[in-house]
Amino acid sequence: METAYINSPLGITKIVGDEDGVAIISVSDVDTNEVSIEIPEVLKKAVLQLEEYFNKKRTDFDFKLNPSGTEFQQKVWKLLLEIPYGKTISYMDQTKKLGDIKAIRAVASANGKNPLWIVVPCHRVIGTNGSLTGYAGGLSRKKWLLEHENPSAQQSLF
Repeated sequence: METAYINSPLGITKIVGDEDGVAIISVSDVDTNEVSIEIPEVLKKAVLQLEEYFNKKRTDFDFKLNPSGTEFQQKVWKLLLEIPYGKTISYMDQTKKLGDIKAIRAVASANGKNPLWIVVPCHRVIGTNGSLTGYAGGLSRKKWLLEHENPSAQQSLF
């Protein structure tokens, strides 16, 4: 597995993968000074697309993914990929789409174990009442990502 570190508006982003795809994208508050000077060839597409996302030049990703997880987690993460850029769904909506409303806690747990920050957009899942609940990267990052994807329009005074 190859690893690259890039700066993002939300911290140092770590990208791990190989020719089979990207397995991990995570963010850290720790300034490790480990920003990669050279990006491994197998990660260049992911790095470019993440930079484009942060620069508001990309709304979806098309590099190969290879996250490690249980069959249930993989099913939950696949459903997350269907949430459009700039949109949100509730945990209950997500659970209903999976076909078992009793599984809401298991779904929330699988969301929390999502190893592909931003790309598998668990930040787009909110509480039924519209609240920002549960996000492994921290609620301030979740809020930033949702505002980045769907900024409220500034009203003109004239």
